[in-house]
Amino acid sequence: MLINEAWLKEFVNYSLTTEQLTDKLTMAGLEVDSVAPAAAEFKSVVVGEVLSAEQHPNADKLSICKVDIGDSDALNIVCGASNVRAGLRVAVATVGAVLPDNFKIKKSKLRGESSNGMLCSEQELGLADSADGILELPSDAPIGTCIREYMQLDDTIIEVDLTPNRADCLSIEGVAREVACFSDEKIQALKTSPIDESIKTQKTVQVDAPEDCPRYLGRVIEGLNASATTPLWMQEKLRRCGQRSLGPLVDVTNYVLLELGQPLHAFDLAKLQGDIVVRRASKGEKLVLLNEQEIDLDDGALVIADEAAPLALAGVMGGEPSSVGDKTTDVFLECAFFAPLSIAGKARKFGLHTDSSHRFERGVDPQLCYRALDRATELLLEIAGGNAGPVTDVSNEKSLPNNPSIKLRLLHVNSLLGIEFTAATVEGYLAKLDMQCVNGKNADEWMVTAPSYRFDIEIEADLVEEVARLYGYDKLPHVSLNIPSTIVSDVESRQPIDRVKDLLVDLGYQEAVTYSFTDEALLQKLTPNAEFYRLQNPISSDMSVMRTTLWAGLLMAVESNLKQKQESIRLFETGLKFTVKDGELRQEQMLSLAVTGDVWPEQWSEKTRKVDFYDVKHDIEAILNLNGKGATGRAAAFEFKTAAHEALHPGQTAELITANGKLVGTVGLLHPALEKSLDINKPVYLVELKQDLIIDKSLPIFEPITKYPWVRRDLALNVDKNLSVNSIISYISNLECIIKGVILFDVYEGEGVETGRKSIALGLILQDKSKTLVDQGIEMAIEKLLVSIKDLFDAQLRE
Repeated sequence: MLINEAWLKEFVNYSLTTEQLTDKLTMAGLEVDSVAPAAAEFKSVVVGEVLSAEQHPNADKLSICKVDIGDSDALNIVCGASNVRAGLRVAVATVGAVLPDNFKIKKSKLRGESSNGMLCSEQELGLADSADGILELPSDAPIGTCIREYMQLDDTIIEVDLTPNRADCLSIEGVAREVACFSDEKIQALKTSPIDESIKTQKTVQVDAPEDCPRYLGRVIEGLNASATTPLWMQEKLRRCGQRSLGPLVDVTNYVLLELGQPLHAFDLAKLQGDIVVRRASKGEKLVLLNEQEIDLDDGALVIADEAAPLALAGVMGGEPSSVGDKTTDVFLECAFFAPLSIAGKARKFGLHTDSSHRFERGVDPQLCYRALDRATELLLEIAGGNAGPVTDVSNEKSLPNNPSIKLRLLHVNSLLGIEFTAATVEGYLAKLDMQCVNGKNADEWMVTAPSYRFDIEIEADLVEEVARLYGYDKLPHVSLNIPSTIVSDVESRQPIDRVKDLLVDLGYQEAVTYSFTDEALLQKLTPNAEFYRLQNPISSDMSVMRTTLWAGLLMAVESNLKQKQESIRLFETGLKFTVKDGELRQEQMLSLAVTGDVWPEQWSEKTRKVDFYDVKHDIEAILNLNGKGATGRAAAFEFKTAAHEALHPGQTAELITANGKLVGTVGLLHPALEKSLDINKPVYLVELKQDLIIDKSLPIFEPITKYPWVRRDLALNVDKNLSVNSIISYISNLECIIKGVILFDVYEGEGVETGRKSIALGLILQDKSKTLVDQGIEMAIEKLLVSIKDLFDAQLRE
């Protein structure tokens, strides 16, 4: 939330410097994110009055103006603004003035006419990003006064980051209450004048959902001046709080929202049909919002309606059909209290987030409606004239929240905070916070009731926290906690996942951390057969379900990196995936990889190539080998098998399975259809493995090094084209014989090999630990091997 010191000081006249103020706010729990000047630096700009504006003789779009700035002689200034006219009070940059970005004003000639200054727009003064003409000042602006002084531009804008429980500070008045507490200054409460109810026109209001809307106020105001403009002082206050001026009817409601924290809405009275009804929407109803977005309502949405159709999404945004415009003269001004639970999540469900929903979701003072409605009425009558009618008040006292009376014990305060406060000190802090204190049954005990705007105070610990805030968190004593701890030995047979992460980093991967909740539409494509766990109150509509695979976040990261021209990407992530089984949410730790691009960076000595399936398979095997458990070789603990997956390319997908048949994970190429829909447009290989099945280690067993040499024999075998070569390698590796290792160094199909067959070349490593091998023993072992693999695999020695 943005606040500015000038507006803040209208409520509490503190003497703190800006630095002291920001420190105090942060220590009070209202963390300050940034501090910025209210206007860019410029000098020698004063208030002037245009005495005359004549057509430039040599240019159709220029005017020659005589401008009075309080000196004896009027200035001659050439101006190109379409809104310049005689009698207008303007901001005049005199010769020698320096505007933002070090733009210096000098005497000049424009199309042959001298110009001794410049009439400035808001954009040229750094007060807006764009402007349609020069800045128009009120007719009573004192001529010759420095514009910085007149508009109070030597001000500071402070951005405060509020926690969700401190919705009472979502206004200038709310922050002022906090400043008054720690600056020992009294807050100057905003006073509103009694409203002259000069007409009797009323709008009947019916509340069909009193638990969702316990209080609804409304007032008819007729005869507003449609041509009225928002005064400069209000425009400036809105600008410094991040709002742009949209005309008096909208500006006044935004102003009261920022000033007091109460959202309001103005309906064009001429566009309403019959009575106002606050109700739940009917399924199938539609509403076009002020942002021109059409939404499909359901029975979970609370709406403000008339007798014909919904008018607004309650507590979120008004509807376009009933909105006020440039010709509106009669309005129905709404001010209501909506229960937070009835508004929570509704804006996000429709992809919205508004100032109104932000406040109602967190809570608004239920007693504020009357004061806010009168304040808005007062401002509208002051700016646009008109006549106000009586207030229509529909309140359900039973459904309105009431702050509880909480027991506070001095002994408990001192025990928790480690300080010996006196009863008088605690009572003083509570009085500053506008808490009502009644002495309890025992000494040094109170029954405390918080004001209606402090709906976050619910239990005794909340009151203790308030005492700590006003005393100062930085003053609380530091006490070292003695926590008994026991050193637990690591399980040697389990590989720490951090060691696996280190290995992946060594292989060129970077760790990614993505959200556990993601877009349901994306998960439907990646895991269409999974049951999703939906969040009751999601952050946004595209983060509404818990992920059933880590691929969702990694693919979004890949897409984002590709858009940033990162052509080669290797990402990994460890984290939980969430599945629903038998109605229960289940969690499982996973390790996922996403790879695309070149195998190695572009260089002069080697031609680069794209990553393929076997590169990624190699990285998986590196993880398995780290634990002494490979997917090939003697006593292999894992095996890759051809598989199918909805999100992966058929024919380039495999499952990793343990020796006893447990599924460890999946590896494969992203399906081309998914690749296209995600706007990735290049091959991406994905891996997802169960952590608990890849971190089991084989403990090393010492074997003495033999003094006898090994020998190698190569075999070329003719086998069926569809045979998994790994099955032959695994068979040979597990034979109890002198063959100690197998290497696959070639696979060939084509000329010389019959159709439906392929040739594989294996290198056999033979060794006897008790003696030196001779040719006769080697030939016998190979002959025996050839016989067995011919019977088992139809593998024939290729001539």
